Amino acid sequence: MASDIVTASIDRDRLAPAAAGDAAEAVNAPLASRRVRRRRVSPLTLRILAVNILALALLGLGLLYLGKYETSLIETELQALKTQGEIFAAALGEGAVIDSMGEEGERLVPDLGRQMMRRLVEPTRTRARLFALDGKLIADSRLLRGPGGVIQIQELPTPQNRNFFAAIAGAIYDWIVGKLPGRAEWPVYHDSIAPKLQDYPEVGRALGGENARAVRRDLGNGGLELSVAVPVQRYKQVLGAVMLSVGSADLEETVRAVRLDILKVFFVALTVTVLLSLYLAGTIARPVRRLAAAAERVRRGQGRQVAIPDFSRRGDEIGDLSSALRDMTSVLWQRMGAIERFAADVAHEIKNPLTSLRSAVETAARIDDPVKQRRLLAIILEDVGRLDRLISDISDASRLDAELSRLEPAPVAVDRMLAALVDLHETTAEEGTPRLQLVVLDGGVRDRDFIVSGNEDRLVQVFRNLIANAISFSPSGGTITLTLSRDEGGIVLHVDDEGPGIPEAKLMAIFDRFYTERPAGEKFGTHSGLGLSISRQIVEAHHGTIRAENRRDAGGWLIGARFIVRLPVT
Repeated sequence: MASDIVTASIDRDRLAPAAAGDAAEAVNAPLASRRVRRRRVSPLTLRILAVNILALALLGLGLLYLGKYETSLIETELQALKTQGEIFAAALGEGAVIDSMGEEGERLVPDLGRQMMRRLVEPTRTRARLFALDGKLIADSRLLRGPGGVIQIQELPTPQNRNFFAAIAGAIYDWIVGKLPGRAEWPVYHDSIAPKLQDYPEVGRALGGENARAVRRDLGNGGLELSVAVPVQRYKQVLGAVMLSVGSADLEETVRAVRLDILKVFFVALTVTVLLSLYLAGTIARPVRRLAAAAERVRRGQGRQVAIPDFSRRGDEIGDLSSALRDMTSVLWQRMGAIERFAADVAHEIKNPLTSLRSAVETAARIDDPVKQRRLLAIILEDVGRLDRLISDISDASRLDAELSRLEPAPVAVDRMLAALVDLHETTAEEGTPRLQLVVLDGGVRDRDFIVSGNEDRLVQVFRNLIANAISFSPSGGTITLTLSRDEGGIVLHVDDEGPGIPEAKLMAIFDRFYTERPAGEKFGTHSGLGLSISRQIVEAHHGTIRAENRRDAGGWLIGARFIVRLPVT
């Protein structure tokens, strides 16, 4: 039970470029495969590590900078020096100043000043210097004067018990800290036994009657030197200046402790980040690598037993990719199997008329009876016509897949299409041809509720195939009923005839390619057996279904066949 109404052709010109492209890809594929196999470290893993570590490193470096924190410590230290300097200056103004009872008035006594400076500075680690009004250095807590001359006291740093690795870490730390911004703009500190006033601008400002302070880089110990100068006054008269200075050892030790704490947290966070990055990269890179390897085995394999790994339980994009590859591979094997079966069926169907044709030609060459020769020529013509129809239908069917894959859907009004087909049949029908009637069970729905999205020409082909098939099996003067209705989400078309029905065991087989079961008395070879197969292919391309069943009356007697087509509405 099949019709031969098909419309398509083989486009052979497109096969050659595709084959050439496949050959070039086959030549280049081993090189790509070798490049994939040579990768010992996943580039994706390296990118994930780089992105995560870079973000953490920038955060760590930002925390290590501690610019505002260090500035606040320097400000606090300078404020403490200022307070201490004001105390020293007040003490010196009261205890180291005498009234000369002359024109000079009150003056600062150097010996008293040195003694008081030494006593005042003893409890502290501060260096104190006393300058006269003319800028000359009077006293320095780091200088001892004796018969042998002047001895400068150098305060040694606190000894540290560092091992080799601690020393290397300290050197690296000092190098990094030295590269941090913020210290390059500070002037360089110069220490001298006989300093000049221009070496310490803050002293000049203090001799002018105002407090002053300065921050310098000490190239000797690699730290900072903080200094504050305070004027020594007696009744608002400036008699000299006290300069207090201190190194940044304690300050830098505090900053170092904070930075080390930050580094500890940083390395812990770095370790966790690396481990999590490796885990994340593993959950992405390894499945992708396995999927790529499986796809490569599918491409290079000879059999069809290659399984694509199933990661669908992950519930993420990798799972979606795995499911898509598995579905794609399954559809690919189905397509290949269908192509192989189609090729075998084509060979079988073409072989029958060729065998008949060959037999007729060989027989015609051996007989001389003109009547028999004409009969054989008629058989040859029928076989040639059968071959022509068969090859045309086969070429149409072979092109249908490609055409349906490029299908551009458009709204199609099925009720109007069926009405046009019924009117055309009734207008052109000959006497005794079965009648067509269309029944639309609208149930109150509007016209647009019978609109589907698809290709109108192909849907017309389906309905014409079903109508022609019903006509061929219906008795003369019978009635073929087309019933159109709606259900949830789709339209349903019933094509009912009054023929002998379909064998129950063949309800599914009638949609196979080259299946033919024609009415008694019909001439052999007039149908290729592709009509219903093509109809099913078109309906499924429109996301619909088609099936066949037998019609029975209330008593259970067979009264005809029914084809049911269901299509989703727009």
